[in-house]
Amino acid sequence: MSRSPSREDPLARLATTWLGGPIGLHARLGVSRWTPLAVAFMVTTAMFVVGVLQKVPCHTEGWPRENGFAFSHLCYTDVPYLYRERGFSEGHLAYLDSGNYPPLEYPVLTGAVMQVTAWVTQAVGSVDAVRASVTYFDLTVVVLFAFALLTAWALGRITPHRYDVMLFAAAPVLALAGTINWDLVAVALTTCALLTWSRSRPFATGILLGLGVAAKFYPILLLGPLLVLALRSGKLRLWGVTALSALAAWLVVNLPLMLLAEDSWKVFWTFNTERAGDFGSIWYVLGLAGHPVSGVNAISLGLFALACVGVAALGILAPYRPRLAQLAFLTVAAFLLVNKVYSPQYVLWLLPLVALARPNWRDWAIWQAGEVIYWVAIWLHLAGGMAPAGSGADRLYWLAVGIRIATTLYLCVMVIRDIFQPSGDVVREGGLVDDPTGGPFDRARDADLRRRLLGARQFARVPLREGVAP
Repeated sequence: MSRSPSREDPLARLATTWLGGPIGLHARLGVSRWTPLAVAFMVTTAMFVVGVLQKVPCHTEGWPRENGFAFSHLCYTDVPYLYRERGFSEGHLAYLDSGNYPPLEYPVLTGAVMQVTAWVTQAVGSVDAVRASVTYFDLTVVVLFAFALLTAWALGRITPHRYDVMLFAAAPVLALAGTINWDLVAVALTTCALLTWSRSRPFATGILLGLGVAAKFYPILLLGPLLVLALRSGKLRLWGVTALSALAAWLVVNLPLMLLAEDSWKVFWTFNTERAGDFGSIWYVLGLAGHPVSGVNAISLGLFALACVGVAALGILAPYRPRLAQLAFLTVAAFLLVNKVYSPQYVLWLLPLVALARPNWRDWAIWQAGEVIYWVAIWLHLAGGMAPAGSGADRLYWLAVGIRIATTLYLCVMVIRDIFQPSGDVVREGGLVDDPTGGPFDRARDADLRRRLLGARQFARVPLREGVAP
């Protein structure tokens, strides 16, 4: 059921008033109204323009390595450096060729996007490696912009009558971090997977998740929340279809390189397994503070496993079945909170999930402020040559990491509160809606398994109206 945007949503009121209300621009153009998706496309475009302009100093200089120029001017991106430093500028093939450069430490689908963009660069770009890397960045921006629009489209289709998509489109971090790396490829595939699941298409969901994992590891985390809700609703067969199709899609992309270039294919996995506590993580800050933690791999993995157990318990025991987006957000957020590294672009993983799990502008603004603070702090930290442990500049970086963690934890608390108080969940609109992303879980009754697990214990349920199952 749609709400009245003029009464409840300031962005909708702005769009209606200034972008074409009953007597606005759309009347002159003969368009019935501006949809949330149309507004989101325009705002996404504007944010990408801002992001490109923000990187102009580095673009002009060709992203030099010397003197920390990209860090001090806050315009760093991996894109041109990897073009010059992973064999692309020499015409080498990712994974299959080797040379006097490190092997490519990215999953196969991301490597394929990088390789195709490199071919186009070599067809239209300069012979000079530095200028060619700038062209490579420009072309990559176009590719990532397309994936950003795809993400906005998928979000807009999940909630077509709401302006929640704007929480993705208008995010400052989309401008600041959207072109640091290729994460938007996986973000778009994961969001499309949520869309297909909301349409009760588990096979398509699995294909998209498998492709997402082939681009970035994190989409595999969504199989956990899907499993929990499948157990609660007694729909394990659908989860099995999703998991198997995800595995099949992942194998189709990865198997050729696993057979042809096993050592190169393994680099992504060994690189991340052997990585110590790195930038942005609590483990890195503890090391800077003079309290290095040994066995970070095991500790990080153990803490994430405990968090997953907690999310699973929440999904099974909550008085009313949580929404898929809520459990997905909590799972991915938990991974980022305890992970060994937090690169600035990882915030993009959470953007669509926040728009679906906790579409509240106040909470979104608090979280975005924390992420922007961290985004500035990491570049200044690197520009200072990683200031000596204990120095004032170093402690400011510690504080920025703490703020980022605190704002993410704040969002987690608010999502958990919505789970226990679903009548206050804005997405459920006081009981008019169950779960827009739920697909086969939407309006489903609890399975007998949950009743057996809980025994005679009874829980109060939120009253849902208009035929929504209790």
